[in-house]
Amino acid sequence: MRLRADRYRVPSEHADVLAQAAGRLEESAPVLEAIAEVLAETGVLKGKRRRAVDSTVLDDAVARQDTITQLIAAVRRFGRDIPGGQDLVVSHATGYDYTRNGKPDIAWDDQGARDGLISALVTDAMALLAAVDPDSLDGKAADAYALLALVAGQDVEPAEDSDGTDGRWRIARKVAPDRMISTVDPDTRHAHKTQSRQQDGFKAHIVIEPDTGLITAAELTKASGPENSDGTVGARLLTQDPTISGTSVDVLADSAYGTGDMLAALASTGHTPVIKPWPLRPAVEGGFTLDDFTVDEAAGTMTCPNGRTRKITAKRRVTFGAACTGCPLRYRCTASPHGRKIELHEHDALQREHRQRAKNPAFQNDYRTHRPMVERSIAWLTRGNRRVPHRGISRNNAWLQLRIAGLNLRRLLNLGLRDNSGSWILA
Repeated sequence: MRLRADRYRVPSEHADVLAQAAGRLEESAPVLEAIAEVLAETGVLKGKRRRAVDSTVLDDAVARQDTITQLIAAVRRFGRDIPGGQDLVVSHATGYDYTRNGKPDIAWDDQGARDGLISALVTDAMALLAAVDPDSLDGKAADAYALLALVAGQDVEPAEDSDGTDGRWRIARKVAPDRMISTVDPDTRHAHKTQSRQQDGFKAHIVIEPDTGLITAAELTKASGPENSDGTVGARLLTQDPTISGTSVDVLADSAYGTGDMLAALASTGHTPVIKPWPLRPAVEGGFTLDDFTVDEAAGTMTCPNGRTRKITAKRRVTFGAACTGCPLRYRCTASPHGRKIELHEHDALQREHRQRAKNPAFQNDYRTHRPMVERSIAWLTRGNRRVPHRGISRNNAWLQLRIAGLNLRRLLNLGLRDNSGSWILA
């Protein structure tokens, strides 16, 4: 009887084989082009004037690392990749034995011991960074330097009574924006697709044609950061979608795509947003929302529900201040003793117009009928492949494109793809 553990006795693939496999993965363009040609030749998307946009989180292929593990790993990488790095670690990083394997031997339930270790590691990191001119580095050496600088600063802060110059540090009480969570794969991030579910990994963004389920554009990005937000990437993918180049379509998406910037991007390209509006939250529970205030962009003014009008400043701020004193509607408007203050988005007019359009029954019917189809395509994409197989954005994006090409080919076959004397048709 063969045990499952026996598979570990099988010799591993040679490094050259793995390198060749990675090379083939990154040379996926011909496959993608071939599938795109089949799509065009069959005419399956001809006259399809809707596209649905969505994203999903894909789990990474590495383990999350805590701050201490990251600091130790970054110092070791500094020693490997920086010219003369090992000597620098020996002479400058004296707070910890970086040749030691395993977890540091401290009393982990002792806050003072943990802070002492953090202080030693951060002090070592700063000493190493100060010992090297970053402008003299390139390639792997520059990456190692940048990694150590990032890790040494993202999760720590001066101790409670420290001014930051006495070498006493502690783990910060808040999570840094766009926090790197692993030195093994610096591109993976914390992802918060929903409040109840937290994952570590990447985001796969897709554009689909809802009637056929065919994916027409896709991209893998980091899971956090404003440049990787649903609206930002979604707008970019729509401009890159070759199946709608030069034409206008109805774009279906959930409220994550209902930002002012996304609406402005769609307006500039002639697309029609069928997007669930960005939710409005009143300053006081059950009170007035932004739509209860009237904005006159031409006059540069805003009028409150009680009829008081104030100017919109150059920074698009409105302060009602003293006008709130004695207002009978104040309890529904603000709890601030200084009166109501509002900051308008650059594209506030577009957002207001969109919220009104979304109240139309035809809009709502179109959204409910066609938007959910993107969930079907995401289910196909992630079935058995929720975890990415590689490290880094580049390789995993190449893997994503190949997987989508395979899904599209399978979908075309299900739709009746046939060879007709050297040309492709749908039977």
